[in-house]
Amino acid sequence: MIQEFHNTPYDKLEVGMEAERKRLVLADDLYVFANSSGNLNPLHLPREDGDGDGLPEAVTPSMWLAAQISAVFGNQLPGPGTLYRSQDLEFCGRAFAGDEVVTRVVLTAKEPDRVARFHTTVTRVSDGAVIVRGEATVFAPERPQSFKADDIPGLTVRRHKHFDALIDLAGPLPAIPTAVVAPEEANSLGGALLGWDHTLITPILIGDPLKIADAAAEIGRDISALEIIAEPNHAKAAKLGVSLVHEGRAQAVMKGHLHTGELLGAVFAREGGLRTGRQISHVFVMDVPGLEHLLLITDAAINIAPDLETKVDIVQNAIDLAHTLGIAEPKVGILSAVETVNPKIPSTIDAAVLSKMADRGQIKGGLVDGPLAMDNAIDIDAARTKGIKGLVAGRAEILVAPNMEAGNMLAKELTFVAHAEAGGIVIGAAVPVILTSRADDDAARLASCAVAALYQSNRKP
Repeated sequence: MIQEFHNTPYDKLEVGMEAERKRLVLADDLYVFANSSGNLNPLHLPREDGDGDGLPEAVTPSMWLAAQISAVFGNQLPGPGTLYRSQDLEFCGRAFAGDEVVTRVVLTAKEPDRVARFHTTVTRVSDGAVIVRGEATVFAPERPQSFKADDIPGLTVRRHKHFDALIDLAGPLPAIPTAVVAPEEANSLGGALLGWDHTLITPILIGDPLKIADAAAEIGRDISALEIIAEPNHAKAAKLGVSLVHEGRAQAVMKGHLHTGELLGAVFAREGGLRTGRQISHVFVMDVPGLEHLLLITDAAINIAPDLETKVDIVQNAIDLAHTLGIAEPKVGILSAVETVNPKIPSTIDAAVLSKMADRGQIKGGLVDGPLAMDNAIDIDAARTKGIKGLVAGRAEILVAPNMEAGNMLAKELTFVAHAEAGGIVIGAAVPVILTSRADDDAARLASCAVAALYQSNRKP
């Protein structure tokens, strides 16, 4: 609903008039205030919660509370066209993230030159305590004025609460022994050690010991407690990593500083590899700012142009992964360029067949619908506009791309344009394979380790 604001001109103001507004203090409000004001006092930042300062939540900045008074003047009374002349403030209490506050202004006097004087308060709703009080004078508007707030840009805070929740969920699980192949430079070794620091994985390092030692020295880490298996040849190191799985010593494999093809060659090998009866596929697990749930995208890394039979396994793999991440009945959108079946676009036919296969129980554990275009797969308004009904349209938690090119472009666009964080693993093999990229930051590497730990610990035999 678009908000519309009207003012009360100076000549219509009467002493005793009042206005108020309620506002819940959100963690995002504090991040926005820190960035816009430049006040980076850690006492006001939600990430500092639980640091032993004795406060249950981040302290709301006093001037953020004062800004709520300005909002009442600008929006309600006198309203649009009002300008501040002066404001005195007494801060007699505190608000915290999660508190609801009421801001109230009362007109106490009218003075010449359109000056209006107000008594101002901000009250904490939970106990009725006045936390800010003061007196303000403003220049009231001369003539009626109104505006609609439909053209004011909104803000999205770049924070990744879904990945934080994943890491918290994986935290109590036992660390899974992980064969890390060729962690021979700072980023690849650092990613494995990050997972170790959070007790998600226990790395077994396979590669050139001198290069691994140099990488550890570069990032200032002591790795003497970790097992190191010497094998400078990357192809042989990948085979060693796979052999550790067969020996029962590793429950996951992690890519280090080697070509993806070298690692997957060992995983896909018909003799001594990690194949199972199901097609192997990759799933990106993404934390997209502004989206209220995790978003899984598949397949963006392994199956170049999957046929229908392969897509069945791709969909089932993603559903199985979603279950281990705590999504009981994932909503799966099968993507194409359009949301109607068109014989000239083969991906729409595949999507319709996959949807029907799920209806008949050939794909289990999720709600599958398609074809869906990207907009009506994840945006409920777009789905409604096009008259698309169902439980998946506008609410998809898993997006299945028609081919690897589309999936890879989609995942990278979300990462580099929408500032999403992207972790992910290869599944369908005997154990999860953690594929990290040189472009991944710490959050993505850590999330990939958490996803692998949750998948390996929670999946059904």
